[in-house]
Amino acid sequence: MRFPDKTCAMDTAIGRIKDGDTVMIGGFGVPGTPMTLIHALVAHGAGNLTVIKNDANEPGMGIDHLLQSGQVARLITTHLGLNSHAIALMNTGQIEVEFNAQGILAERIRAGGAGIGAILSDIGIGTELAKGKQVVEMAGVSYLVEPALRADVALIHADRADTFGNLAFAATARNFNPLMAMAADCVVVEAESIVPLGAIAPDDVHSAGVFVDHVTPLGELSKEYAVVQR
Repeated sequence: MRFPDKTCAMDTAIGRIKDGDTVMIGGFGVPGTPMTLIHALVAHGAGNLTVIKNDANEPGMGIDHLLQSGQVARLITTHLGLNSHAIALMNTGQIEVEFNAQGILAERIRAGGAGIGAILSDIGIGTELAKGKQVVEMAGVSYLVEPALRADVALIHADRADTFGNLAFAATARNFNPLMAMAADCVVVEAESIVPLGAIAPDDVHSAGVFVDHVTPLGELSKEYAVVQR
């Protein structure tokens, strides 16, 4: 059996994103955030996007570039606290923001990747986070119904990828990336290094290539990656 070579130019892969798409973006702060793919998406220009990301990064980096370019209509996240620009956009109604407890966001994405329609959680019962959500009762306990999350496209940062798309992540840069790689119809990866198929030992594969559609070479890390340069 011949495994396909999924390497391609970054602009070709990003060109699949359309106006109105939902885009998952990996990362927790800087580690694991695909900074270069984000810049490529800004240059591509697709707008009215729903972005799913753990955080809004800081002003002038990461997804803040998408916010500054006006390409984001809705942001599903856990916090904006480090990005005053994102907070201002939310407060003035220029973007819609849906907040989640961090574990709930991760589990909703995991459910989307596993083909589960929703999860049940008692986190947020009686708080603003429960507003507008369905509540069910089981064994005398009330639970919020938290719908699973899927995306049209996921943008992923990996330390290593082989040509088929098997991925290895470095330390905490793994964070949301493996979950998002399972929960999107199209998965685009920027890799610090691309190696031949078989060069990543099976036990070192954190995300299997069957979930990946495009692998793009990252090249030299920009200043935005500074805190994780090794």
